[in-house]
Amino acid sequence: MDINKADLRRRFLQRRLALDRGEVEAQSRAACDCVRGLAEWRAARRVLAYWPTKNEIDVRPLVRGLWDRGLAVLLPRCLRDRPGRLELAWAGSESDLRPGPYSILAPGPACPCAQEGPDQVRPDLVLVPGLAFDPRGFRLGFGGGYYDRLLAEPWMQGAFTVGLCYAFQVVEELPVDPWDRPVDALCPGGPWSG
Repeated sequence: MDINKADLRRRFLQRRLALDRGEVEAQSRAACDCVRGLAEWRAARRVLAYWPTKNEIDVRPLVRGLWDRGLAVLLPRCLRDRPGRLELAWAGSESDLRPGPYSILAPGPACPCAQEGPDQVRPDLVLVPGLAFDPRGFRLGFGGGYYDRLLAEPWMQGAFTVGLCYAFQVVEELPVDPWDRPVDALCPGGPWSG
């Protein structure tokens, strides 16, 4: 497939940033409802989520619902000294979040890391943002390889991964590199022809 990933990234990011608030809210609500309908979501006790940025599907209602139920929530932290790597940390409420690299809210320094020591904690379910997905579950991100590296970690094997996106972000086929990791399920914010 002769498609330039950089061009795709630009195109999908521009379109996502241009969405109006009503469309973001409606499609985010639909995507979250899709997640809530998954048996894997209902069975999960440890969830790795993300805090939305740049008009990503808003999963904050899912995260707040987990906190209300007293369940464990992991959120990623980008590390300034380790480009392309995510650190996972426990967050017990929104008050635990601080601005991190790229102005993304993430667990503050006081929040314990889930990857330290011999008892690395694998989430049961991972919510994965993206700029585009295809029906096979392959994802186009910002190009830093953060989620591909994370999902390739041996201790992450067995986690159920769910890609969240707007309906226009589901495309027929994405170019795939050997290191790309597909998600197990897609929850778009509207109908798509997959």
